[in-house]
Amino acid sequence: MTHEPVERIPRDPARFAPIPGTALCLSGGGYRAMLFHLGALWRLYDTGLLRSIDRISSVSGGSITAGVLAMNWGRLSLDPAHLQEDFVPQVVAPIRALAGRTMDLGAIFKGLLFPGKVSDRAARYYNAHLFKGATLQDLPDKPRFVINALNVQSGALWRFMKPYMRDYRVGEVKSPTVPLAVAVAASAAFPPLLSPIVLKLSEKDFTANSGQDLQREPFTKKVVLTDGGVYDNMGLETAWKRYQTILVSDAGAKLEPQGKPKGDWIRHTYRVLTTIDDQVRSLRKRQLIQSYLSDERKGAYWSIRSDIADFHLADALLCPHERTLALANTKTRLKGLDDGLQEKLINWGYAVCDAALRKHVKSQIKRPSDFPYPSAGV
Repeated sequence: MTHEPVERIPRDPARFAPIPGTALCLSGGGYRAMLFHLGALWRLYDTGLLRSIDRISSVSGGSITAGVLAMNWGRLSLDPAHLQEDFVPQVVAPIRALAGRTMDLGAIFKGLLFPGKVSDRAARYYNAHLFKGATLQDLPDKPRFVINALNVQSGALWRFMKPYMRDYRVGEVKSPTVPLAVAVAASAAFPPLLSPIVLKLSEKDFTANSGQDLQREPFTKKVVLTDGGVYDNMGLETAWKRYQTILVSDAGAKLEPQGKPKGDWIRHTYRVLTTIDDQVRSLRKRQLIQSYLSDERKGAYWSIRSDIADFHLADALLCPHERTLALANTKTRLKGLDDGLQEKLINWGYAVCDAALRKHVKSQIKRPSDFPYPSAGV
């Protein structure tokens, strides 16, 4: 395939030969993405499909959800009959509790007023409220969770996993004991305010000759990381190159026209970064869909901006497009959301994931009786 939704690196084969298996990709998008993806996971759980996922690759807001799921994976029965007894208290409850708190402004203001970096405060916040000291070694062996960040020094993807963390240019560190909160904070370190996260390492931490051209100081001594969505805004790269079936949950925002762009450096930088993200995301999406159409990959793509009518299911859950577009326009922030908006975002992720699965993955899936939160709707 000439146009692929991922970037090739020198070690890649001339043609990718995906192996049987399924990968799930969770995009960025702040609390909006965190909750939308939670709804998608809810539907995957109660169809029984979640237990068949081989890899979960995430960036930014998607990494918060993935991190909570990963940490609690061993506590889940993965039996749809027990969803309310394990998935809801172990995964849904802590994510919703976090979504009710404003994290970004608190970390920023304290970072400006007190010693220490904003990004370090964010990592401590995630640890206190979600991860409780868990490290990458507390993740399950299967599915393989891949938390993606961007190495600012090398310009390459930095992958956090249980067996290793690596950047193909700098090299590989086996069995890393990095706190899960730090990995998630790096993946969600949206510049300029929450970035960067810095890992302090040494040459001896790296597997000998595992990096292509940058396995030397200063690259091996201090690794400077930022939001994984800057590099791969849907978490596609570590999934598409490996597996035959790719499921993508995309909660990215759409760039809206702005007649009078802000001139201060913070808001101007945010606008420029959002523009870049929008263009790259659109290109990756088109190439991903083409890979489905050409039978190079199987799977399904669903977006927070999808129109559920486009899936052409006569019995899809009721999701008027004007209402779901309003949910899609929730700001890309780590700002506390009220219970009603949380439930609508979860319901929408659940409903559109259901439509995508029944249309493109497994038509035999039984229609859900209702939303996770029936009284909220969308």
